[in-house]
Order: sequence, then structure tokens, then C-alpha cells
Amino acid sequence: MNKLFVAALKEETPGLDYFHYIGAGKINATYNLVKLITKFKPKEIINFGSAGAIKKGLSGIVECTKFYQRDMDVTGLLDFKLGETPFDEIIEIINSDHGYSCGSGDSFVTGKINMDVDLVDMEAYALAKVCKLENIKFRCFKFISDNADDNAPLDWIENCKKGAKLFDNKIKDI
Repeated sequence: MNKLFVAALKEETPGLDYFHYIGAGKINATYNLVKLITKFKPKEIINFGSAGAIKKGLSGIVECTKFYQRDMDVTGLLDFKLGETPFDEIIEIINSDHGYSCGSGDSFVTGKINMDVDLVDMEAYALAKVCKLENIKFRCFKFISDNADDNAPLDWIENCKKGAKLFDNKIKDI
């Protein structure tokens, strides 16, 4: 299998039957992606899912090429920066200077965060890191389902349907 399509939840891809689901959050995503890699041995992993926009004016489907852990916070220990895992050589993952930055964390964002990223999700950093460590090409497309504010939970379900249709059209260009 050359390409493996993954999404966190089936709710994010209604009508798209070519996806494998890895679960919500960084731990579920990591565990299930490793199982899929072992089984299928893909050359490329393509992630699609929903994301909240931090950067004003973002909408539709965007490609993320820079990945950060927004909830890794050991800033009180020595001189670590927000997002930096102690004694881990990988602090950020940058696949290209073109594209958007994504801050992943195990929380649903409904307000301001302390990291300068374009959008937020719950899995992309984990997926990007596994792919980097396993030397597998990784591409990540996110549908801006909300603005990471108080209305985020209300917008999510309905917007996932719109995003899946847009992604299905976009994938033909990939």
C-alpha cells in the first residue's frame, strides 16, 4: 500500500470510505497509527480532519506543514519552551516552509492559547512525529471547522460534513 488515509473520527469523514480511524487525541492516534504502519507498510500517510482556526481569516481546507505540541508545558523546569519535551531532540516538525502551522493537544480549544500557531487540532503532531521517526512521507489537510472560540462545539458536527465533501474533491488533485 503506497498511501494510507487516516482521520481521528468517522464523524470527520462522512461518505468517505477509504479512511482508517485512529481515535481522538495524541495517544490514541500514535498507538493506532503504529498498528496501521505495521500492517500496511505505507510509503505515505495522508491525514484529514477538523481543526480550529487561531489565525483570523482561515477557512476551508488548508495543508499543515509545521507541527507543534501545544499542551507539552514544562516551562517551569530549567529553560524549556512551551511545546518542548524534556531531553527529546524533536521540538517541532517542519515538512515545508509553505503551509500552515498546527498546534496539537489533548484538549478542545475554545479560547486563546499561549502558542503562536495558525490552527489547533488533537492529533497532527503525534502523526507527524511517528512518520518522521519511521521515515514515512506525511501530508496533513485540515478543514477549518470552527474558530477555536465559545461557538466551536456548536459548529463542529455540521462543518465536518462540509469538510469531507471538500476533501474528497481536493484528493483528486493530490
